[in-house]
Amino acid sequence: MSILKRFILLLVVTFFCVGCDQVTKFVAKSALAGTHAYSCWGDTVRLDMVYNAGAFLSLGSSLPEPWRQGIFTFGTGILVLGTLVYLFLCKPGHFSEVLAVSLFFAGGVGNLIDRIAYGGLVVDFINLGIGTLRTGIFNVADVTITAGFLILFLRTLNRKAKNPQPLGFLS
Repeated sequence: MSILKRFILLLVVTFFCVGCDQVTKFVAKSALAGTHAYSCWGDTVRLDMVYNAGAFLSLGSSLPEPWRQGIFTFGTGILVLGTLVYLFLCKPGHFSEVLAVSLFFAGGVGNLIDRIAYGGLVVDFINLGIGTLRTGIFNVADVTITAGFLILFLRTLNRKAKNPQPLGFLS
């Protein structure tokens, strides 16, 4: 893919994903703040607004404030910049790879906006599950990042299926 096509895809993905992420977080803060969790579809979906000080599943939330700020705000900023460097200098060749990296970038930007705006915290509000089997609380930016990982994982599986490598001990 040319640099121009990569740039356009990055802009479109970022605009829509960050826009959706920030709008849903705004609605969650307005509608869910100070209330109990809202449950729908037979409690399959719960909406419950929390401020997450950590990463995925609140990992690292108990770290001292300076460490959390450094790791999660500045670290996220470095990772977001790293995705840009990869996207434009390493030239991922296939559309799906560019899409996946663009999704990483957009999700990172969505959560970085929160970390900057809310003193290192991220707005999370979605919880899925059946009965006691439930996910952690997450947001649209987390879904965006997860979608990017899933695309890369499926692309890797597809590539390996087309070019199977012999097992070393069997060859």
